[in-house]
Amino acid sequence: MRKEWLEKDYYATLGVSKDASEKEIKKAFRKLAREFHPDNNPNDAVAEARFKELNEAYETLSDPEERKEYDHVREVGYFVGDPGGHQQYVRVEDLFGGAGGAGPATGGFQDLFGGLGDLFGQGARRQQPRPRAGRDLQTDLSLTFHEALAGVTKTVNVNGRKVKVKVPQGITDGAKVRVAGKGEPGANGGPPGDLYARIHVAPHPIFGRSGKRDLTLTVPVTFTEAALGAVIEVPTLDGTTKIRIPAGTQSGTTMRVRGKGVTTSKGTGDLLVTIQVTVPKDLSPEQRKALEDFKKTRPDDNPREHLGV
Repeated sequence: MRKEWLEKDYYATLGVSKDASEKEIKKAFRKLAREFHPDNNPNDAVAEARFKELNEAYETLSDPEERKEYDHVREVGYFVGDPGGHQQYVRVEDLFGGAGGAGPATGGFQDLFGGLGDLFGQGARRQQPRPRAGRDLQTDLSLTFHEALAGVTKTVNVNGRKVKVKVPQGITDGAKVRVAGKGEPGANGGPPGDLYARIHVAPHPIFGRSGKRDLTLTVPVTFTEAALGAVIEVPTLDGTTKIRIPAGTQSGTTMRVRGKGVTTSKGTGDLLVTIQVTVPKDLSPEQRKALEDFKKTRPDDNPREHLGV
């Protein structure tokens, strides 16, 4: 059982009733999250704490199994404690006299917890300690190349807890994903810290990344294709496409194929194709003679002239 569930009314945090539907909970969360999001409230510690509370409440109530467990815990028990840090779990039905409902009639929780304070020898003199926010935690999350491009939800274990991490489309190696409210629990009613998942993306055998949205690809071409020009087929993430190699293309030339890169929330990038001219290693006598004859037709060729040699 989670102690914070006993201390926090997630329904009140989101401003919904206990029998609210999933749609109503989601709508309430989105409205409040926009209002208190750190991007809209820079350097506002109160708004940041409120945003963490909203995320914590939504992550519990949006999961049917967790919501069911949360409701059950809230119905059957509570923790009480003294200033010395001692804690005791007390069932609600025991506090109110069992199933028959006998017990405190009109004093409410003020009289109830005053009595519990006397139980620990402190009574009304007990002074509540100040709330303290929980510390942020970090974890590592490994993804395949395609998982990073498509976006995925993964589960990680943090201090014995399973936490879901939603990874956005097109995330890059080394980036961090923040999971609000899933860090170390706060103390004395303080907000919990956040969890930061550092992303490790496995390399792809042929594709690379340039920035967040562009893919890179090195494509070998023959000497004659580069010299005379050609239309060649190159791989893409979702199949193949054809590109035109202009006559006289130099090795190292990069060509841009629009719309064949990585798709993110901000759009789709391009595929950057770098041409690599291959030089034949084994020439037949006829091929060697043909090249020597070609060389004789261009006696003034000097690609190093700009170097002064």
